[in-house]
Amino acid sequence: MEDWGDDELHPWRYFAACPTCAAECEQAGFERGLLRAWRSATGPRTPEGIAATAKNLDGHPTPEEALRTRFNGMKHGLSAKVATYFPPKPDGYAFCKACDVDRGWCREQPACVKQTQHFMLHHAAFEQKNPKHLMGIYADFHAALMLTIQQILQTIIADGVTINQPKTYYDREGNCLVVQYIDEQGRPQTVREIEAHPLFRPLGELISRTGISLADLGMTGRHIEDESPLPGRLKAGDGAQALEDFAQRQASALESLRGLLERGKARAAADPVLIEYQQQMGEEQ
Repeated sequence: MEDWGDDELHPWRYFAACPTCAAECEQAGFERGLLRAWRSATGPRTPEGIAATAKNLDGHPTPEEALRTRFNGMKHGLSAKVATYFPPKPDGYAFCKACDVDRGWCREQPACVKQTQHFMLHHAAFEQKNPKHLMGIYADFHAALMLTIQQILQTIIADGVTINQPKTYYDREGNCLVVQYIDEQGRPQTVREIEAHPLFRPLGELISRTGISLADLGMTGRHIEDESPLPGRLKAGDGAQALEDFAQRQASALESLRGLLERGKARAAADPVLIEYQQQMGEEQ
């Protein structure tokens, strides 16, 4: 350390040994530039500016900001507990083939970056009870699932609905032999097994579990016939009551409603109790 006298930046000049060649080196120029920047940096000087700065710092982080930033340390796997389940193994996982992360950088990380990001999103979604964080992941997942179902169906159509293959057996020596017989003309014939395509079972399971069958979508003939009518309307057909009969009875009821109201008013006007009450009220007034 050496005294620089009246230096506007710093009164001392620093020296240190180089870690490579052990020679004595002066302080880097950019460090003195940082000192100049810190020296010339000024904050608010007026009482109003100081109060505004204090107001900006007051109340932060807000609860919403805390929910957004509390997982920042996990995005590189530095704080994630699940990091031990997925150690960094470049090209060691099945999903590494489509990964765009640099292999050398991945090897230096404490955990697989992609899997840690998925863990962070699921952890945040379940803690906040907000499934919107997982929309992107599960949208890709269901899109890939639907494409898988389509590929299975295309494979079945291309191969045929049945698999025709020779029937085989193993002898005592463990050799695989084809089952044959001699027909009426004395020619050997191969016994063949006809089975349904093995992809039928996984295709049916995927269709039923994803809820895309015709019954789930309401596209079968029975669902169309049993479809409920619109609110306020009766089902047309051979039911207990036809639409035409119901409409006629409803019109007759509306027509007779006026007569019922008029008769009700006449009975009320002829009620002796009501007449006596009206007379008493008229005398009192």
